[in-house]
Amino acid sequence: MKKQGYIKGALIISAGGFISKALGALYRIPLVAFLGGTGMGIYQMVYPLYCILLTVSASGIPTGIARIISSGEGYGAERKAFYLYGGIGLIGSLIMFAFSGLLAKAQGEPAVAKCCIALSPSVFFVALISIVRGYFQGKGNMYPTAFTEVAEQIIKVAVGVALAGMYRGDVAKATAAAVFAVTVSEVITCAFAIALYAGGRSPKKPLYKTYGVSAKSIFAYTVPLTLTAIALPASQLAESIAIVNLLRGSVENATALYGIYSGCAVTIINLPVSISYGLAAASVPRISPLAAAGDIDGAKKIVRKSLFYTLLISIPSAVALYIFAPLAARLLFSSLKGEESALLVTLVRIMAVNAVTSSLVQTTSACLTSLGKPLFGTVTQWSTCILRVGVSAALVAFTPLSVIGVAISANCSYLVAVILNLCYIKAVKKSEVNANVDNADRIGNKARGLDKIG
Repeated sequence: MKKQGYIKGALIISAGGFISKALGALYRIPLVAFLGGTGMGIYQMVYPLYCILLTVSASGIPTGIARIISSGEGYGAERKAFYLYGGIGLIGSLIMFAFSGLLAKAQGEPAVAKCCIALSPSVFFVALISIVRGYFQGKGNMYPTAFTEVAEQIIKVAVGVALAGMYRGDVAKATAAAVFAVTVSEVITCAFAIALYAGGRSPKKPLYKTYGVSAKSIFAYTVPLTLTAIALPASQLAESIAIVNLLRGSVENATALYGIYSGCAVTIINLPVSISYGLAAASVPRISPLAAAGDIDGAKKIVRKSLFYTLLISIPSAVALYIFAPLAARLLFSSLKGEESALLVTLVRIMAVNAVTSSLVQTTSACLTSLGKPLFGTVTQWSTCILRVGVSAALVAFTPLSVIGVAISANCSYLVAVILNLCYIKAVKKSEVNANVDNADRIGNKARGLDKIG
């Protein structure tokens, strides 16, 4: 399929992301009704470890592979990635299975163990899906990414509602069943993704044969992105342990409070953020060739355009979140009553600004990668996530804010991340980009054996 232009590509992937997030948000309606606040807390406590393993095996792949393919630095990157990250994904699945009991013990919630076991196979399958997404994004075709994202959610919602409803009388079993629905969705979506890839590649170039690009050149882009992406789930894991245990010292419903924050409020906030994700993904194949050619002025012009469109979407979204927070809470989480519902509204209004800052973080991070500076994004993410955990723990432990302190801490950390990324983008110079081009050429030539010519 022919590649799309920047705006069309951004709209396609944004639509897919928004539909996916909207389905996920709607899914929370029956899920909260079946699981309650405590079940949602358990559900969310499983995800930090899952996201860490997923980040290591998959999160850096789409942007990294897209960057390599779109800039022309390595042919056949996705074929090599199937072997490299398929193996890493398999190891991730085994680790999650093996450490399920330890995580449950650390969080003080025995039900977490069964959920980890049910979710563990999906780490491997998501890694394969991410490689296919990165391949097509690098070719400028955003349809496969949008299609697989929507497919994941449709299958997860259908299977999850059926299984959670079946075991609704037992919170632990219902939660584990809902988590298992994620694994089912990834297995089926992976089959779709591989079929799309097989249909989109040349039949004369078999999947088992590798071409040109080396493992070193793949890791040069994907590892920094992985280190960047892993910071957020790592901080969430630390929060799920530290914050829940700190809350237990003052309230009896600590797990439920954490579930309302991470499973309900964050879900609502992430809806508009998913729209601007398309802008970040679509900017990579536009900025990368310019940066690779040393046209830093042209690359930064597209960066500014991406930031402008991000603000155009995210600012009205933040205003709408603040104004319509009570309506969103009633529509999506009507099973929450009284103080729990009021807390959700308060959290959404406090975190509405994150619709802007979180959107800007993902756009600026993608731009830094496209400019050949992914490590800058890594420094930003780790610095701000450490700040986030520290401030969250301090506000929960030493103030009466309770879980509201976690929301305030998230606001502060995302704002700092935006400022740092913008400073890094401004600091990128033409000489640095040219140095990256020369290095990339050397890596690419070595991979092809051209370094021995002449």
